[in-house]
Amino acid sequence: MSTGRASAKKRVRESESSKSELRKRLAVDDDFDPELSNVASEIKSKLDDLKAKLEKERQNFAKALSQNSKECETLMKNETTKFQTVYEKFCKEKAAHMQALKDTISKYEEEKERLFMRYEQQRKKEKSLLSEREKACASKIAELEESLKKKKQDDKTFSILRKTLGSFLDNASDEDFTPDD
Repeated sequence: MSTGRASAKKRVRESESSKSELRKRLAVDDDFDPELSNVASEIKSKLDDLKAKLEKERQNFAKALSQNSKECETLMKNETTKFQTVYEKFCKEKAAHMQALKDTISKYEEEKERLFMRYEQQRKKEKSLLSEREKACASKIAELEESLKKKKQDDKTFSILRKTLGSFLDNASDEDFTPDD
């Protein structure tokens, strides 16, 4: 039902528009004036000239726009190529720099490990050397203490011997002999 209403409305509009066109034609035909016709044809020719001029300007503008677009596209391609080249160079240099940095760090770590091992060996060697020296010093001290004890005992024995000899010799005493003799 709605389709029927729409088509009926359409027919009414078409009949109204055709009636108004018919009235306009009649009004134009009734008012036909040759001077007005000249002005109308002159306006029409100027409008046609203006349309042609505008079309030509539009074509020139479109052509210039197309040329500018092509130039921009060419420049963009060139700049993209330059950028790509610079970017690739940057990536290569970055990779080389990173590899050099890794190599340096690796060498540093190896050298650090080597020096640490050397330090540990040196420390062990020094500990054993100190231990040996302590033992040697302790044994020398023990020998010297033993020697000192023997000397003291020898001094006592000598003193006793002198006293004994002094008593045999009658007038000799310990005071006559100095301990260094």
